[in-house]
Amino acid sequence: MALSRGGAAAARAAGAQPPENVVRIPWALRLRLQRGERDRRRGQGQGQRQMVAVRPGKLLLRSRRPELSQPRWQTVGRWERPQLVSAGWKHRKARGDYFQLEAVREAAPALLAPQTEAGQGPLFGEMGLQPALLTALQDLSIGSPTAVQRLAIPALRRGRSALCAAETGSGKTLAYLLPLLDRLLARPSDPEPAVEKPEGSGPRSASPRGLVVLPSRELVAQVGAVAAALCRPAGLLVRGLTGGGAAGGLRRQLRAPPPGAAVLLGTPGALRTALRRRFLVLGRLRWVVLDEADALIDDESFATPLEEVLAHAPLAAGAPGPAGPGEERTQVVVVGATFPAGLSQMLARFVDVDRFVNLSTQSLHRLPPHVQQKFVRLKGQDKLPELLQLLKERSASSGAVLIFCNSASTVNWLGYILDDHKIKHLRLQGQMLAAARAGIFASFQKGDVSVLVCTDLASRGLDTSSVQLVVNYDFPNTLQDYLHRVGRVGRVGSKMPGAVVSFVTHRWDVDLVRKIETAARKRAGLPGMDTSINEPPPKAG
Repeated sequence: MALSRGGAAAARAAGAQPPENVVRIPWALRLRLQRGERDRRRGQGQGQRQMVAVRPGKLLLRSRRPELSQPRWQTVGRWERPQLVSAGWKHRKARGDYFQLEAVREAAPALLAPQTEAGQGPLFGEMGLQPALLTALQDLSIGSPTAVQRLAIPALRRGRSALCAAETGSGKTLAYLLPLLDRLLARPSDPEPAVEKPEGSGPRSASPRGLVVLPSRELVAQVGAVAAALCRPAGLLVRGLTGGGAAGGLRRQLRAPPPGAAVLLGTPGALRTALRRRFLVLGRLRWVVLDEADALIDDESFATPLEEVLAHAPLAAGAPGPAGPGEERTQVVVVGATFPAGLSQMLARFVDVDRFVNLSTQSLHRLPPHVQQKFVRLKGQDKLPELLQLLKERSASSGAVLIFCNSASTVNWLGYILDDHKIKHLRLQGQMLAAARAGIFASFQKGDVSVLVCTDLASRGLDTSSVQLVVNYDFPNTLQDYLHRVGRVGRVGSKMPGAVVSFVTHRWDVDLVRKIETAARKRAGLPGMDTSINEPPPKAG
């Protein structure tokens, strides 16, 4: 407002200065500046609170930069965007940075004792299992069931087809073997199927009542040993079937004495060949298990023969088989820690997926809280020195080490380097001949050699309770692969929880690490995982 002459004179008399030139700031810019100042102050306050909250030994996430560490008590909301250590890891200046997820529990979640529920008590004897199976469990020194076993055994004993989903190392093998073997013992014999024998075919074809399909010969041997131990007191015979040789080898495996195996375990390719040659018929099949379903279905070399095997089984309504009036067709159990998106579409060609019951544990698709996990941002050329330093710092009593690579060629190259450094090790990858692979993992399990360099062939299902360190020399290609690799330590039966060290070198690795860090800070499951066989696959994009 302009001053009058009298007012101006009075102002000068009072010592007031006339107004200077005024710079007017647009309203939108003023709001933007105010908002930026508030965000800056809020960020400073959060940083100060985080630094005050950091207490040694009480962290959920430990960072090289203390202001980015997260204490255990701090909770990040579902819709919040946490400040990530890995946020700037795509920049070359981030090389050398790291963060570590601390172990916040001493034991695996699968071992936590639940509240007693009707029909799902804490002891195997309360589940109605056959006495012969209880005797076998005593011989194996197995006392209390794990979470997935408490969940699956009652449901599978009722004959329901199911999707059994649980975290790695939680005891899924016993969770399906015990109830399915119990069903065989409750009904000792089924009529032989009417099968036309080809001329000159020799002895009768093998006709098992239970079938377990597995993705590798190592898993066939491992699960077969568990099944044989459970079946021994009951007098049931178990047979394993693996390929890699001439067809005559399959015939010898199936017809080896004593005859009449009730349970058959095999890889998809070997089973398909045996069915085509009529060494094997599935007319008496009462149940079929697809173990490590993601490996069976995602890999085209397994998926095609698997579909042919399922086509031979009496799965569809009206198909001839052992089921009596009012009973379901052959019971189908799909088992795994992760599942491919196309699972329901593939199974729907053979069974009614709407009749499946979903059995999943609370820890499914979550990072194991009892395993320490470290992520290190490195140049590609720095991975080898870092690995050698890790191996040389470990004592002979520190437990076994698994080193994961993404390709068979890297496994071989890294093996040559370890040979040069006089580090005794074994190698395991899918391109090896069957004769070369035979016994490698068994030798590693026995402790003959404490270092195994391998591909993801060793990340699915294999019992690695002696392993205390997993090194992801190559960061896994998917979150599912990461869960399977980290599940090689801290398993049920492991003496120590173990640790995982991951080398992060590529920009696409950083994308996965950010998802892992976000899930860890929010204490949430990893994103993009299927949990139900009846859910449609997620839309791409």
